[in-house]
Amino acid sequence: MSSLLSIHHPLASTEEQHAALKRVAISDFDETLERHQLGRLETDRIEVLQVNVGKLCNQTCAHCHVDAGPDRTEKMTRETAESVVELLRRHPIPTLDITGGAPELNPAFRYLVEEASALGRKIIDRCNLTVLLLRSQRDLAEFLAEHKVEVVASLPSFRSSGTDAQRGEGVFEKSIEALRRLNALGYGGGNGNGLALNLVHNPVGAFLPGNQTSLERDYKRELESRYGVVFNGLYTITNMPISRFLEFLERSGNLERYMEMLVNAFNPAAVAGVMCRTHLSVGWDGTLYDCDFNQMLDLPTGNGSPRTLSELLESGNLHREIVTARHCYGCTAGAGSSCGGTVAE
Repeated sequence: MSSLLSIHHPLASTEEQHAALKRVAISDFDETLERHQLGRLETDRIEVLQVNVGKLCNQTCAHCHVDAGPDRTEKMTRETAESVVELLRRHPIPTLDITGGAPELNPAFRYLVEEASALGRKIIDRCNLTVLLLRSQRDLAEFLAEHKVEVVASLPSFRSSGTDAQRGEGVFEKSIEALRRLNALGYGGGNGNGLALNLVHNPVGAFLPGNQTSLERDYKRELESRYGVVFNGLYTITNMPISRFLEFLERSGNLERYMEMLVNAFNPAAVAGVMCRTHLSVGWDGTLYDCDFNQMLDLPTGNGSPRTLSELLESGNLHREIVTARHCYGCTAGAGSSCGGTVAE
């Protein structure tokens, strides 16, 4: 199997990615739902507004479904960020989940945090950890703590080799330094100060993540004993067959095997907890999606529901019939997968 980091050529377009998934001889996702008498996915409530403020990032991770990196120029404008805040004012959506790229590098990030905090919303920052060490972000950790922002940070492995294989040489060491900085401010201590620190594990390779409870226990033991680092919880997330990971699967000859594995591991019990039923994803340009993965495959909301922030603000209609495709098997395989970890036992 080729290295995850051996990516040196342009990524496929969204059309080419859809075509690659359709070439695999598996049932369409909606057919599988129908076979299990589950019906089409739909939602009429939003518990989490997940906002992607852009693709600029200080890292270029091999598994990144966003295709983020230092050379990306897509970024949310202040005007679009103001529309996000207006949506929060009009609807009692309890959680604002901010992602990227490295979301903290967008000038709109701190505005969103301050406004959502003033509205009493829970705020999540999808943080790559190393951004905390940038000179331009020297006060970032303190800013997050001041506004009691929950930090959800990717750390593919508690071993340096596993993390560096996905995220680049030396990233593990920098991540540990950043985690210690957060711990020093009270993050991850479980002492009731409201400073939650959760880590994200995704497999280094073409297989499903292990048991979330067991992995959390291993992470906590190893990180505290070796590095003195503590955190609250661990989320396991399945690598989605899109963007850079899809390219890796094709290049290594593992695409068909991986997709067949996801289909064979389909868990009807996971369908009830898929995040698209309670999330709404907002792109950096204000386009709406059922989830962050649909966003990266250019599959906006459909079936007559609002497709932009401005349309949603005008209509106020939160009901959506969810747009699905073959990558959705990634969220329903095994114990299921979402931005909050597994969704079924």
